[in-house]
Amino acid sequence: MEKLKDMAVLLTGGSRGLGPIVAEALAKRGANIALAARSKSGLDDVATRLRKIGVNTLVMPVDISQEQQREKLVADVLEEFGKIDMLINNAGLETEGAYTELSWASIKNTVEVNLLAPMALTHLVLPGMLERKAGHIVNIASIAAKSGAPYAATYSGTKAGLAEWTRALRLELADTGVHFSTIFPGYVRDVGMFAKFGVRAPWIVGSCGPSQVAKAVVDSIEKGQTERIINSRPLRYSYMINELSPVIGDWLMRISGVVDFQRRKVGK
Repeated sequence: MEKLKDMAVLLTGGSRGLGPIVAEALAKRGANIALAARSKSGLDDVATRLRKIGVNTLVMPVDISQEQQREKLVADVLEEFGKIDMLINNAGLETEGAYTELSWASIKNTVEVNLLAPMALTHLVLPGMLERKAGHIVNIASIAAKSGAPYAATYSGTKAGLAEWTRALRLELADTGVHFSTIFPGYVRDVGMFAKFGVRAPWIVGSCGPSQVAKAVVDSIEKGQTERIINSRPLRYSYMINELSPVIGDWLMRISGVVDFQRRKVGK
């Protein structure tokens, strides 16, 4: 608990989905939180709940796909909190559909929000963390980063890029006092795409609850964990098989029902 108490946290995607649940888990451990998202009304609702816990909470309406708004976001949080101890890159677009049927504008925006924005925000906050020799950056990826999902090709690609970029920085900045963690949620129940599409993941693939993801974020900070896969079914061995034999990996994706599930989810 002491690790998070009075820490200044910048959390993106703070108005809906996993964001409010992660924010509450951090607040219960005493962290002060700057909530960033496009929806001011959504942020206000979350901030009201967090302030009842007794932590300092900032509402920061922002479109993180825009460079100038990202720069202003970090500057404003630094002005209010004086520092940013932790950055939680949680915002993401679940852009799904047949790849050739998606507009290029939609694909480009997904890359901007899911990958370039976390990279840009990290680039902005790292100098202060390195100067203090302390800080933690948590990136919310997806199991799609481990095994790309059909009809979610752009999403999968951005999350894979996010995960390997995080790994590279973790190695590059080892022993600087700045820590990096990547969270790989499976299909998340109740919020995000499940609330949007109203479908269940194949039993053999499994799923996870939003509170499990929030706990993983907290644990990654308090226990210094580098990577966590959050899912009701053990998937690590299937990822190893996928690396050893992509042909067998593709076959497993088909027989597990993932391909059909993804197709049904987008109405194909």
